[in-house]
Amino acid sequence: MLVAGTALLAANSAWSQEQPKPTVKDRLDAVVSTVTGSPMANLDVDMKHVLDAMGKLDPKPLPKLSPQEARQQPTPADGVKELLKEQGKPTAPEPGVTTKDMTYETGGGTQPIRIYTPEGAQGPLPVVVYYHGGGFVIADIDTYDSTPRAIAKGAKAVVVAVEYRHAPEAKFPAQHEDALAAYKWVLANAKSFGGDPSKVALLGESAGGNLATNVAIAARDQNLEKPDYVVAVYPMAGTNLDTQSYKDNTSTKPLNKDMMAYFYDQTVRNDADRADQRLDVVGKADLKGLPPFTVVTAQIDPLLDDGKALADKLRAAGGQVTYRDYPGVTHEFFGMGAVVVKAKQAEDAVVADLRKAFVEQAAGTTK
Repeated sequence: MLVAGTALLAANSAWSQEQPKPTVKDRLDAVVSTVTGSPMANLDVDMKHVLDAMGKLDPKPLPKLSPQEARQQPTPADGVKELLKEQGKPTAPEPGVTTKDMTYETGGGTQPIRIYTPEGAQGPLPVVVYYHGGGFVIADIDTYDSTPRAIAKGAKAVVVAVEYRHAPEAKFPAQHEDALAAYKWVLANAKSFGGDPSKVALLGESAGGNLATNVAIAARDQNLEKPDYVVAVYPMAGTNLDTQSYKDNTSTKPLNKDMMAYFYDQTVRNDADRADQRLDVVGKADLKGLPPFTVVTAQIDPLLDDGKALADKLRAAGGQVTYRDYPGVTHEFFGMGAVVVKAKQAEDAVVADLRKAFVEQAAGTTK
């Protein structure tokens, strides 16, 4: 009884005054998590509401599904929309941003690109090339619509959201080849959509964080125009599934160790691919001479240690790194600024980093 009472006290103190008042169920769930030692014991109440809303959509465990079936499952973005409905709030995209769909050429044919432009902004504008997540297997630019909208509006930049070939239909390294092709396309075509090709940054979430990092490496190695800045949000940066954060997050939502194993199994052709420096960035890649980075991680995430290791390795290579970890939130929290306070804080921080980088580039203090 003493343990449960202490847990309840901890649960009560875990919610800040700027968040919605927790329900009795919220408090009891937190007690159970605390007593059982689950990472979800530290769950932020905003984040919990999103996961509860997503749970009502009855998502099935991805490792038991075919990739085609997995792509039909409810996503965290669907959970956000469901929660907004419950709260009586609009689910329409954030205003103040216009979009235009285009395509770019890849080794596997054409792929979609969506260009987000802040309304009323005078060009040419800085450009952010955005790579979505989904473990290289699921999701698309429609699923990950909220982040590029928020960044375009906040950073007063054109955001180019990139689609790429998915595994297992297109195995590694198809995704990386497409990501680089999209970056080259942006450099060549930025002026046509109001962008400034001399002010370009990269931003990616999860698998997209891996792609953004690898594009920066390829730009260095191929003597391409170097991006001014790179933002890697809870990146897939290594293929070691035995890190402490993987061990801690074997049953967490919306991402856990088994799901990550499933994504890698679908993506790679053989064990040699797992050792490739493009997947095992923290183990094998040369990170010297890269642009400044921001690395964002979530406390309740099997990829937490990947992000930490990437930030540490970038620093060890002499790079400039801003590292931000957000307690109480899970993988996929970034982009949930409409319903999760810490997500809005993370988005605002990234916007500030990007704006600062573009100002410094204009002043000739970067590159």
